[in-house]
Amino acid sequence: MPYALVDDVRIYWESHSRGEPLLLISGVSGGTWSWEESIKALSPYFRVMVFDNIGAGRSTKPDRTYRIGEMADHAAAILDAAAVEQAYVVGLSMGGMIAQELALNHPQRVSRLVLGCTHCGGSERIPPAPEVIRRFADNKGLSPEEIVDKNLHLLVTPEFLQSGSELLQRYRERQVKAPWQPDYALQRQLEAIRDFQTCDRLNRIRAPALILTAEQDFLVPPENGRILADRIPDADLEEFSGGHLIYLESAEAFHGTVLRFFQNSGA
Repeated sequence: MPYALVDDVRIYWESHSRGEPLLLISGVSGGTWSWEESIKALSPYFRVMVFDNIGAGRSTKPDRTYRIGEMADHAAAILDAAAVEQAYVVGLSMGGMIAQELALNHPQRVSRLVLGCTHCGGSERIPPAPEVIRRFADNKGLSPEEIVDKNLHLLVTPEFLQSGSELLQRYRERQVKAPWQPDYALQRQLEAIRDFQTCDRLNRIRAPALILTAEQDFLVPPENGRILADRIPDADLEEFSGGHLIYLESAEAFHGTVLRFFQNSGA
């Protein structure tokens, strides 16, 4: 199994297909398994790389402070391990925060940037309702199945949850079977988000950027995407219906939008 080693941390990663490199960066508690539909949709066109963030999946899970900037260094290390100088980058939720830091701290590694359902942190951030984040963070006494079902009520709309979607069922099964995340690692990832702030640096991003929001995003209200679009030079903004997991609930529209954005790059 491929790992990238950064100091005392081993980051598990995968590469799928061939073509122009595309790095997908997942959010809290997510990892390689989160991207099944995106790998299937995008690997006919790109070399798709995915990885498990520190504290999740098959990567190292130290009980210490995590930083979003550190996670961006891990993303750059994946590109090094894959022998890729520059890639298209898609980051969703916490992955979008990591992608911001990657574009800021390693600008030469990012050719074009998609930020989905994410924010720039600090006082500029529009937070979710307090009960939403409390519910998401509290896994005490719950089984893996109960955690997944509890979180799905926050990540997708009630309509999608009740739709009987095969995509949703497969996603749930993958989440239940994913490597267990200790509660301390979840809390360390959430602490990293609380300490994250790029709002006053976004004007330094030079990669062409596309910002994606979801109208019914309970975790990251769509106003956050509009802030990003206002602060990143020449960024485009597209809004989807549905909830936070746009690559699942709005899968066809999401993958079509990402594909057009990258294919129109002239690369």
